[in-house]
Amino acid sequence: MTLTALGLVLAAAFAHAAWNILAAKSSRSGIPFLFWGAIVSAVVWSVAIPFTGGIGSGGFWPFMLAVAVSGVLHVLYMLVLQRGYRAGDLSTVYATARGSGPVLTVIVSILLFGERPGLLSLSGVLLVVVGVTAFGLIGRRSAPSDQQFSGPVRRSRFDPSIVFGLLTGVAIATYTLWDVSMVNGFGIAPVAFMVGTSVAEAVIFGGMLGVEGARGLSPARRMRGELRTNWRSLLAFGVLSPLSYVLVLTAATIAPLSLVAPMRETSVVLVGLYGVFRYRESNPALRLTAAVVVVCGVALIGL
Repeated sequence: MTLTALGLVLAAAFAHAAWNILAAKSSRSGIPFLFWGAIVSAVVWSVAIPFTGGIGSGGFWPFMLAVAVSGVLHVLYMLVLQRGYRAGDLSTVYATARGSGPVLTVIVSILLFGERPGLLSLSGVLLVVVGVTAFGLIGRRSAPSDQQFSGPVRRSRFDPSIVFGLLTGVAIATYTLWDVSMVNGFGIAPVAFMVGTSVAEAVIFGGMLGVEGARGLSPARRMRGELRTNWRSLLAFGVLSPLSYVLVLTAATIAPLSLVAPMRETSVVLVGLYGVFRYRESNPALRLTAAVVVVCGVALIGL
């Protein structure tokens, strides 16, 4: 991977970590936040489209198809992730998703796109994935003991945290592969692509809120309250989250996706290290060890 591509992906990781730190609590408030976040993203970044290649060289209708499909895939990813958080352990779901997504992306990139990363780079990818997954699993909540239940415990064959984590990983790999193939294969400009996808997301989330309204759940009040209470977090999300993804898409135009996809997950470690030093979270030695593993992986990818 070239230094330019490496710099783009690391900058994307920092931007992604920054918005997670600034807006993490607010972003868990559900569809109203996601709706406004998509609106803010589209409005803020639309002014950059004329200066970043317009919609690209692929034409209007391929662009519309690309952003429509991408919007659906991104929404599915968010919904599966939220469902996983409700059904299982948050840290396990997130770690499994962020570990499995890049692995699937690497496999498909090699099999379908014909990418051939070198042995050192693949070793670096492995270290990054292992380090990111380990970082997320450190401090995982243990399962309740049998004594906490008055009756017999029913043990599920599958851990829902792992199942939904893997499903989320599939969603991550799917939208990543689609988006990068549209940018590389059809010449769609990354900024316009991201703005169009944000508009598609806003339309879908708006439709979901409309369904809630038809069922008498009063989404309008929640939406007004979300905008009034969390406008700072929405602004941080609207600037930094798209910036992160635009940088990733740009990096994927000059470097193999099989290397870019795992590198972007270093943001997980950055957020985790912030928690260690800012909030004195548990197991700092183990977390720092996992971070060192990720750094070693990044170094190998950059060679």
